[in-house]
Amino acid sequence: MPIEIKIPTVGESITEVQISEWLKSEGDTVKQDESIAVIDSEKTTFDLPSPAAGKLTKFLHRAGETVAVGAVVAQLEAEGEASKSPPKPEATAARPEAKEATPENPRAVKPEPEPDEPAKAAPKARDDAQAPPEDTGDKTEPVAPTEAKRAAVTPLTSDGKQKSSSARDKEIVPMTMLRRTVARHLVEAQQTMAMLTTFNELDMTAVQALRKEHQQAFDKRYQVKLGLMSFFVKAVIDALKQFPQLNAEVRGNDIVYYNYFDLGVAIASERGLVVPVLRDAGRLSFAELEKAIGDFARRAKEGQLKPYELEGGTFTITNGGAFGSLLSTPIINPPQTGILGMHAIQERAVVLQGQVAIRPMMYLALTYDHRIVDGREAVLFLRRIKDVIETPARMLIEI
Repeated sequence: MPIEIKIPTVGESITEVQISEWLKSEGDTVKQDESIAVIDSEKTTFDLPSPAAGKLTKFLHRAGETVAVGAVVAQLEAEGEASKSPPKPEATAARPEAKEATPENPRAVKPEPEPDEPAKAAPKARDDAQAPPEDTGDKTEPVAPTEAKRAAVTPLTSDGKQKSSSARDKEIVPMTMLRRTVARHLVEAQQTMAMLTTFNELDMTAVQALRKEHQQAFDKRYQVKLGLMSFFVKAVIDALKQFPQLNAEVRGNDIVYYNYFDLGVAIASERGLVVPVLRDAGRLSFAELEKAIGDFARRAKEGQLKPYELEGGTFTITNGGAFGSLLSTPIINPPQTGILGMHAIQERAVVLQGQVAIRPMMYLALTYDHRIVDGREAVLFLRRIKDVIETPARMLIEI
């Protein structure tokens, strides 16, 4: 009996998903838990594993189709079952005895001619309606359907000739469910919030020196590198404690303030942008933060993030600098009221105590909901992050 491969439950609010891509073909042999398809949902993209080892015998849906959670999408013949199947009849089996067709048996087998008696072609009835057209001397080759369709929309030049469209082809690809959801949320944010962005720049000298000095010992003890994100997570939490308006949300005519810090970390992957959440980030150490963020990045690439890991969040950090962005205005992830944008570190000439010095500098951007966050709080929030990053000891002695 074939094993049914079903779409698993991926979240309380998700009732349907989209088959983005089949990674295997019918007839392929797979191992248990080997990925056979990429599935898109409103919140994440994940791989569909094989429930057992065996051979994929049938796909019930094509790539691009939307299916319900719990639906059967493929069938699998378990390993070892193939040997139990009844043997197929030999190709040289005896030919069935010919029987005459009768009213009671209209599907009787018609005898085939013996090899030494060539079959005579039955005469074709002449049907003028189906007769081939007379040869008019026109030797124009038939046009393939796709070429005919393209020619139909190719514009004419002033002399009546059709322009070649070989270099102007286009491809229409439907958006994934994840992309559609992200797009809808971004539009909703712009339509429902009074978003404003403020900027500052900070000197990364102290953090870079600290990382260089302790990187080897940190890596040896915790088996993870000391990165930049853990410093910014700590700095953001420090600033959120002083300016709780940025760790809140608007709910009708009320403001909900959170007394915990669930920070979303935006991660870009080939499968789309996802924002997994660091739960109770204020209770995590530098090593725990680095491990958690690294794990998110790895599983986002592999499509292994769970929907619940993307839900909630009270504030978000995004690092466009990882791709070389020098400056940007990030969009808030609703219903949050703020998002911090990190950017590329560049050596620039700055004036310190009347002297020009070359320092590693980064621009920071804070986009905030002006409905509950005033400009003063936003500027001071960003200034606090700057002070903490430029003097990391502040995070230890809380000043």
